[in-house]
Amino acid sequence: MGTTAGDAARPDWRRVEPLELTPILSAALDAFYEFGFHGTSVREIARRVGLTVPALYYHYESKEGLLVALIELSTCDVLTRAHAADNAGGNDPASRLVNVVSAIVLQMTNRARLAAVEGESRYLSPENRGRYRAVRKGVENLVLDIVQEGVRIGAFDAEDPAETTRAILGMCQAIPRWYHAEGEVGPQAVAARYAAIATRIVGARTG
Repeated sequence: MGTTAGDAARPDWRRVEPLELTPILSAALDAFYEFGFHGTSVREIARRVGLTVPALYYHYESKEGLLVALIELSTCDVLTRAHAADNAGGNDPASRLVNVVSAIVLQMTNRARLAAVEGESRYLSPENRGRYRAVRKGVENLVLDIVQEGVRIGAFDAEDPAETTRAILGMCQAIPRWYHAEGEVGPQAVAARYAAIATRIVGARTG
């Protein structure tokens, strides 16, 4: 079977390439990860890049602008990967759920530092926070749709699909708090474990 234009346009959700950031965003990511948003000064980011503060402001108008760029990169990427994973699951809710949870976990583990910085979104302005929440809501709605479909056709036994969805996403979002790339368990193994946990949470029926 040949590759269609639509297939070529979809990302390989199972493969998370090394993150390519500009020197400024790379320095901001490291600083935010180490010191938090409030604990990081623009001067510190500029020092790491080898720029003056005015030169850094030429590229980004504020420290919040740097945080917004990093968060948007992370959230938009995971949403795109989640949709690609969902499409690969066909019409089977269980396969769709396994794929989407795996895609989210692979993002959280392969790019744990970037995912961890999303926690600093509480310091965004109301407008920027709203944009961030809208993208995160897209991921939530995708998982909720899968759970509801599974319940509708009798594949899942979840009494409260919305609460079940929040539980699944909550456990995934907690990964950056404990995951370390140098640990004994790699991204693929973590993804498989969390996908299995998700299927149990929804009460997936077997056989």
